[in-house]
Amino acid sequence: MTTIKVGYMPIPDCVTLLVAEKNGYFAAEGLNVQREVVQGGGIALPKLESGALDFAIMNYVAAIEKEAAEPGMIKLVNDAYQAAPNTFVLMVAGNSPITSVSDLRGKHIAVLTLNSVGTLTLESALKVAGLTQQDVQVTELPVTDMINALESRRIDAAWMTEPFISAYGAQHGGRKLADIMTGQTLDLPIAGWATSGAFAKNHPAKVAAFQRAMQRAQADAAADRALVISLLPTYTKIDPAAAASISIGVFPLDLAPTRIQRVADLMLDYHYIDNPVDVAHLLIQPPALPTPPAASLLSPPSPPSPSASPRSQDSAS
Repeated sequence: MTTIKVGYMPIPDCVTLLVAEKNGYFAAEGLNVQREVVQGGGIALPKLESGALDFAIMNYVAAIEKEAAEPGMIKLVNDAYQAAPNTFVLMVAGNSPITSVSDLRGKHIAVLTLNSVGTLTLESALKVAGLTQQDVQVTELPVTDMINALESRRIDAAWMTEPFISAYGAQHGGRKLADIMTGQTLDLPIAGWATSGAFAKNHPAKVAAFQRAMQRAQADAAADRALVISLLPTYTKIDPAAAASISIGVFPLDLAPTRIQRVADLMLDYHYIDNPVDVAHLLIQPPALPTPPAASLLSPPSPPSPSASPRSQDSAS
């Protein structure tokens, strides 16, 4: 087995990593995955470049910013997650006097990371309310700290994703101020799985093996909500009962340039990048999967026997 190091976050975007492990797709490709929690795409980037991580979840804003600054340094190899209603929300405390986005003028808003999908979509929501990012104070805060910060009034609002949206509502009476993914951000692509340009060049077989495993897992997640719900409590801070009721986004089945280009175009509109970026240059398209026999992809494959495995360690290098 070949070991790969993968950065992920305790959010639904990353559930397919757990699906691929559970259903034996990595084992079938001769891969042993070592998982490492990362705070966000911006944190993962230097780890990918240094080789501390081989793959990582990457929000598309961070990936496109990197491509604009240093073309070829980062590559996207699989899609991961797309927004759906109530999956990314501005939250306020239950007793907050804030009742609309326009009330946020001069207020303190937390996002997971700066210059990310969080701040980009926040700017879009503020624009609809007649505000700009200059009208508010935006701070970076780990999503695990946002609830305490809202309850202690250190911040006035927070850009949250599930399962923290549901957890805050259930445990503290937190209130949804606005669904952040509406209008020009409706169904926005959020994140994919990335590697460094150097790793992709030096280890194409490992990249292809990872892609095949994740493609199968993505198909499973897209087809089986119950599977996703069952795995969320194993790596997030949400209990099984609460997991059953959370809002879940879309798990795209292909790495479509036209869909991800929306993010780059929005970034240009809001001056995150100075010039247009063609996202097709960022992508390494996954190899085509063989058509399965009669069994559904929801059934985990049988791991190859050590003596007869067609994939040795060398085959994934």
